Amino acid sequence: MPQPRRSDFDPQRRAVSIALPFAGLGLPALPLFAQEARPKLDVPYVPTPVEVVNKMLDMGKVGRNDVLYDLGCGDGRIVITAAKERGARGVGVDIDPQRIAEANENAQKAGVQDRVQFRQGDLFKADFSPATVVTLYLLPDINKKLRPQLWRQLKVGTRVVSHAFDMGDEWPPERTERVDFKTIYSWTIKPEHKKAAA
Repeated sequence: MPQPRRSDFDPQRRAVSIALPFAGLGLPALPLFAQEARPKLDVPYVPTPVEVVNKMLDMGKVGRNDVLYDLGCGDGRIVITAAKERGARGVGVDIDPQRIAEANENAQKAGVQDRVQFRQGDLFKADFSPATVVTLYLLPDINKKLRPQLWRQLKVGTRVVSHAFDMGDEWPPERTERVDFKTIYSWTIKPEHKKAAA
């Protein structure tokens, strides 16, 4: 039985995006790396249900002063909902160019293209440091590999919210919620995480 998730990247191939300035958002560009024309997608795309999106944003306390980064953004629904309903700015990163094209189209339809950006990229080489909230719907091993990067890059006080999978025993969640038989976890970056990542 396949595991429910929507991450669209293979960490072994590490395809990455073109960096463009986030015009009008006051955000730095993602790093520029070589781009791979056809990334290998080992895990099927599974959209996050609307009720889970809303609970994730609630748990992340997302508001108009936030910059939300969604890692493995798929069709962009978390970033777009954060912008449209909460007034936040957002950045989505995904390896699949088809998903990025779909996310940009959805942002246009929602009228939030001036508040969001979507980039094809390798999560392991991306810069998340502008984020005040990070959302994920990845696999357990990928969450664990990303954990040191999140600790290193994110500011103290940044909220992290994950659908379905936690961050391992080394970083137990501060809060766990169930929505429609799905589990959501949340954490906050603290000074001890910065020390551990140094």
